[in-house]
Amino acid sequence: QVQLVESGGGLVQAGGSLRLSCEVTGSILSINYMGWYRQAPGEQRELVALITSGGNTNYADSVKGRFTISRDNAKNTVYLQMNSLKPEDTAVYYCNVKYRRSSYFSVDDWGQGTQVTVSS
Repeated sequence: QVQLVESGGGLVQAGGSLRLSCEVTGSILSINYMGWYRQAPGEQRELVALITSGGNTNYADSVKGRFTISRDNAKNTVYLQMNSLKPEDTAVYYCNVKYRRSSYFSVDDWGQGTQVTVSS
């Protein structure tokens, strides 16, 4: 069985930093891309950052210059370093990974979510 295990959320004050991690456990063939989404109360889930298998990255305009996405291929883990946090960053953050189970099909999977709360 394949699982996505998130960690690193918490409560910080404005201007602080947090580092989220998401580890993909179980047997997979390869990873196509890994990303982070977030969802605030009453809001739609939005893409925060994405990293492809080739190392290319993309960020939402609201976090560009403050957040950095990276991956450890040996550990099948993706990270989100969040600096200069603002109250509007408060949300549940979800890890999203598209991976190949076999040569026949790929799977788009989600982590359980981790709460990030930024106080003013």
